[in-house]
Amino acid sequence: MSTLLYRVGRFAFGRPWRVLGAWLLLLAVIAVALVVQPVRLTNEIRIDGTPAQETIDQLARSLPAASGGQGVIAFAAEDGQRVDEGGNRAAVLAAVDGIYGADHVVDARRMLAEEAAKGADSPLLRAAGAIERVRSASAPPPGAPVPLVMDGRPVPGVVVSADRSVALVQFQFDRQTFELPAGTVDRVVGVAEDAVAGAHIEVLPSSVMLQVPDVLGVGEFVGVVVAALVLLLTLGSVIAAGLPLVTALLGVGVGVGGAFALSAVFSMHSVTVVLALMLGLAVGIDYALFIVNRQRRLVLDQGLTAHEAAGRAMGTAGNAVFFAGSTVIIALVGLLVVNIQILTTMALVAAATVAIAVLAALTALPALLGLVGERICSPAARRSAERRTGKRTRHPVAHAWATTLTRRPIVGGAAAIAVAAVLAIPALAMNLGLPAGSSYDTGTPQRDSYDTVARAFGDGYNGPLILAVTSTDDTAIPPERLAGLYQDLSATHGVAAVNLGALNDAGTTAILSVIPATGPTDEATATLVRTLRDQTARLAAHDGVTDGITVGVTGFSALGIDVSDRLADVLPIYVAVVLALSLIVLLLVFRSILVPVKATLGFLLSIGAALGATTAVFQWGWLQQALGMDATSPVLSMLPIIVAGVLYGLAMDYEMFLVSSMREATLHHDHGRDAVVHGFEQASRVVVAAAVIMSAVFAGFVFSPEPMIAQIGFALTVGILIDAFVVRMTLVPAVMALFGDRAWWLPRWLSRVLPNLDIEGDRLHEALRTQSRDQPAAATMITAPRDDRP
Repeated sequence: MSTLLYRVGRFAFGRPWRVLGAWLLLLAVIAVALVVQPVRLTNEIRIDGTPAQETIDQLARSLPAASGGQGVIAFAAEDGQRVDEGGNRAAVLAAVDGIYGADHVVDARRMLAEEAAKGADSPLLRAAGAIERVRSASAPPPGAPVPLVMDGRPVPGVVVSADRSVALVQFQFDRQTFELPAGTVDRVVGVAEDAVAGAHIEVLPSSVMLQVPDVLGVGEFVGVVVAALVLLLTLGSVIAAGLPLVTALLGVGVGVGGAFALSAVFSMHSVTVVLALMLGLAVGIDYALFIVNRQRRLVLDQGLTAHEAAGRAMGTAGNAVFFAGSTVIIALVGLLVVNIQILTTMALVAAATVAIAVLAALTALPALLGLVGERICSPAARRSAERRTGKRTRHPVAHAWATTLTRRPIVGGAAAIAVAAVLAIPALAMNLGLPAGSSYDTGTPQRDSYDTVARAFGDGYNGPLILAVTSTDDTAIPPERLAGLYQDLSATHGVAAVNLGALNDAGTTAILSVIPATGPTDEATATLVRTLRDQTARLAAHDGVTDGITVGVTGFSALGIDVSDRLADVLPIYVAVVLALSLIVLLLVFRSILVPVKATLGFLLSIGAALGATTAVFQWGWLQQALGMDATSPVLSMLPIIVAGVLYGLAMDYEMFLVSSMREATLHHDHGRDAVVHGFEQASRVVVAAAVIMSAVFAGFVFSPEPMIAQIGFALTVGILIDAFVVRMTLVPAVMALFGDRAWWLPRWLSRVLPNLDIEGDRLHEALRTQSRDQPAAATMITAPRDDRP
C-alpha cells in the first residue's frame, strides 16, 4: 500500500491540473444538481418497529385523514388585549380560513359539515354526544380553555386560553411533514402571518413547523478560523497552512454538497448533513495536516526535493491516513447493525464524506503540493534546518512531558484515569429523550412558541398524546365504550384533558387526544405514557368486557420514549461490535497484544467523559451561563451511539499516529522509555495541533440554536479533548513506558498468521534504500511518471 500511495503522490504532484480538474468537474456536477433540485431537509424522526410508530402506521391504514403530520400555530394578543374580540378575532378567523384553505391541509370544517349532514348516522357525532354527556356531568377544571365560536358554533381545531390572550390552532396535513412538497409548511405559516398583519397579534408556529436551521453559522466560521490559526502556528507558513484548509473544503464541498443533492430524493434529517459537515471538516483538515507536515519534514530534515518528499509523505503519512480514515468509516458503517433508518442515513452520509475527505487528502493534496512546489518551505525554514543538520529535532515541552511520564508512569496513568472517570460520573444519571420547544434557548422562535402555549394552556399542550382506539372485529365501536374510555382517561393521574379527535366512517377506529399535565420532555410525562401502555387492557374494558378494542399510544413523548428504549437496547450491541473491531484493527496495525487492549480501554474512558460532561451541561445546566445557554433538556436519544461511533474512529486516529511514531522509533534502534520519549516528541506536536483543530471545528457547532446539533458538537468537543490530551498524550505514554519493549510482544504463531499492513512504510523505505544503492543519484523513482518535475 505504501508503494502504491508513493506512486499516486508523485503522479498527482507531477500532473496537478489533471487531478484538480477532475475534482472541480465533480464539484460542478454537484452544483448543477443543487440548482435543478432544491435542498430538502427535515426535523422529523421516524423509527420503524416501535409501538408509537406502529400506532401511526395503523392510523394511516384505518384513518388516513388523521394520520398526517400535525401543525400547531399560536396567536398571542399583545399585553392586555384579547384574541376573541374586535379586529383581533376577525384576524384569527381569517388566519384559520387561510390555514384550512392551504394546500395539503385537512379542512376540519368541511369534514365536520359532512358529518353533520349525516345526522344520526354519523359515528363521530354519536361518539361526541356520548362523551359530552360524561363531560357535562362534572364542572370544567379551573383554567380550562374554551372554544372560539363563530355563528354560534365552535370553530374546529381552535381553542382560546382562559384569559382570552392566546388562540391555539391545531390542524393536520394530509401526509407526514417530511413527505410534503418543499415549502408547504412555510406557505401555511406565511398565510397565517399575512392574515393577522395589522392586528395586535403575534404568530408563533410550533417548533416542528419552523424552518430547519442553517447548517453554517458564526460559530462554525469561528471554528474554521481557529483551525487556520493553529495550522499557521504548526506549519509556520501561510502557503503550507492553507493547503489543509483547501483540501478539507474541497472534500466537504463534494461530500456535503452531494448529500444536499440527494436530500431531494431521500428523506434526510438536518442533523445528518451537520454531522457529515463536522466530520468532513475535522478529518479533512487533520489528515491533510499529517501529510503536509511529513512532507515538510522530509524536505527540511533530509534535503529531498518537494516532489520526492510528496511521494514519500504519501507512502508513510498517507498510508496512516488511509488506515485511520478506514477505521472511522468502518465505525460509522457499523451503525447499520442498529437497523434504525435515521442512524443508517447519518452513518452512510458521514462515512461517504469521510471517504471523500480521505480521497481528497490522497489525491487533491499532492496535486496542490505540486502547484506550490518548492515554496512549501520558506528560505528561513531551510536555513534553520541546515543549522540542525545531523542533530535530532528536540521539542522541549514534549520532551519534558514525555520524560516526566516515563519516570512516573503509574502516577501519570492513574491521574489520567481519574480525570476521565470523574467527568464520566454524571452519565450515570443521564436521561435520554428528543428535544422539544423547551430545549431551545430563550429568545428563539421555538422557545417563544413553547413558553406562550405553556403559560396560556399548560405545558402538556406542547406535546399531546394520541390514543388510537381500534375495533378488533371490524365492528363499530359503541359510543358508550368511547365515553367510558374518556372517563377513565380523565381520572388518570397526570392527565389534564381528553378530547375526541377523529373517528373513521365505519366507526372502527377513533382517536383520543390526551393532554398531559406536564411538558413533553418531563419525566412525569414519560411515566404517564408507560402507565397508559401498562393499563391498555383496563382502559379497553367496559362493563367487564375486556375484548373488542385495542388501545395504542403515540405522540411526541411516546415516540421519544420508544426511540430512547430502542437505542438503549442496541447500544451495548454496537459498543461490543466497536470494541471487537478496535481490538482486531489495532492488532493488525501494531502487531501487539497490549496496544489494542490499552487503546480500547482508553476509548471507553473518552466516551464516558464525553457523555458525562454533556449530561452535566445540557441536562443539569452546569456552566450553561458561561456557554451562553439557558435551557435544560434530556440528552439526545441518539447521542450515545453517535458519539460511540464517531469518537471511536477519531480516537483511533490519534492512537495510530502517536503509537506508530513510537513503533517507528523502536524499529530504528530506540528501546523502552527512549523509544516512547522520542516517538512522543516526533508525533506530539502534530497530534496536539490536530486535536485542537478538530475540537475547534466541533466547538463551533456548540453554539447552534438547534439543540441536537449543539449537543453533538459539545460531546464530540469534550470527547476529542479528553481523548487527545488525557488518554493519548498522558495515559498512552505512561502505559507504554511501564511495559517498555514488552508492549510490542506478540506470540510467534500469531505473528506468522497476521498480515503485515506496513503502516510505517517499511517496505517503501527498503525499496528506496535498495534503489539508492543501485542508483546513487536517484532518490526519486520507483516507477515514477517520466515527465516528473524537479
